[in-house]
Amino acid sequence: MSEINWDLLHAEAKAIMKKAYAPYSKFPVGVAALVSDGRIVTGCNVENASYGLGLCAECGLVSNLTATGGGRLIAAVCVDSQGNFLSPCGRCRQLLFEHGGNELLFMTPDGPTPMSTMLPWAFGPDNLTS
Repeated sequence: MSEINWDLLHAEAKAIMKKAYAPYSKFPVGVAALVSDGRIVTGCNVENASYGLGLCAECGLVSNLTATGGGRLIAAVCVDSQGNFLSPCGRCRQLLFEHGGNELLFMTPDGPTPMSTMLPWAFGPDNLTS
């Protein structure tokens, strides 16, 4: 795998954020990730009048990943409406871990951070093998 183009991932996250459906919170979120085969997948949040049914941007990203051929997530960037880096919520960290593992790099204001730091002692598929 070649060098991670963080600027491209950031731009893709900002572009997809503009397609978010956030009429209730007014907090659009976009996320873009590099896949092990070189593809970039994206996702945006989609709210619902029944608030608990809203989907985080990372949910859309993982659905996009699966629908377009799967693979492992290598690097990801999540942004708010201003393009500022966001940290995924706990649920989304778990979703990302499932498809990227401890090595997945997530951009933070302090630079790329491995998922193992963002979700220590993560529970995943390896915990289900006997």
